[in-house]
Amino acid sequence: MGIKPYYDDGHGIIIYNADCRLVLPTLPKVDCVVADPPYGETACDWDQRVGGWMDKCESISKSIWCFGSLQMFMEMARLGECGRWVRSQEIVWEKHNGSGFQADRFKRVHELVVHFYQGRWDDVFKEPQYTADATARTVRRKQKPPHLSPIAEGHYVSHDGGPRMMRSVIYARSCHGDAEHPTQKPVEIVIPLLRYSCPAVGIVCDPFMGSGTTLVAAKRLGLSAIGIEIEEKYCEIAARRIHEASMPLFDVPESVNDTFEFQNDCS
Repeated sequence: MGIKPYYDDGHGIIIYNADCRLVLPTLPKVDCVVADPPYGETACDWDQRVGGWMDKCESISKSIWCFGSLQMFMEMARLGECGRWVRSQEIVWEKHNGSGFQADRFKRVHELVVHFYQGRWDDVFKEPQYTADATARTVRRKQKPPHLSPIAEGHYVSHDGGPRMMRSVIYARSCHGDAEHPTQKPVEIVIPLLRYSCPAVGIVCDPFMGSGTTLVAAKRLGLSAIGIEIEEKYCEIAARRIHEASMPLFDVPESVNDTFEFQNDCS
């Protein structure tokens, strides 16, 4: 018998209250996985690393975005936890504030989001993202010095800025002060990941759902989503946030900059 969903909004958003390693093998295929597992860097009860979850994802997706620290990814590699997954790229999430675990080191104001895939790269869905903030390009044509030739008017041609491929460093305010979960992520850092890895009517799975940011972002983009969370109190918070989140009334904005018109919600 399968595990009964904790919450189903009737429009493609489902939550399971269980260990993700039990639920993942029972799920249908999804377009991508967005995961924020415990990093295992503190003595907090909730910050205990979870092994084996990437293996469980192999049967449901070809694409994983995983939040983490360099220390966490190095430990995963040392233990061979990435299995058959291949790293394709990484995003640096720059926050407006950060953590200072040590007084004699740089204050850490970033986290990594690493993209893994399995199989052939050509078979993995991907939609490169662009921002409309390209710097204007100026072409300057130099003239010979006046004493060597007739005086000629100098001129230049300027091409206005426009779309450019989105950069690998993304700034998004953290949820400091508003978080309902210890490792809550802002919607603004998740939306470009979903746009990159999910088609317009795609499905995303978050095996460490927390308070539901990935599912909120999916709903706002018109995607289906499956969230898995082991602690019931966060399932309840996520269900409330999903219920309150707005579905898109118009076409989803093409530019990632437009995502900031959405309410600045966090998870």
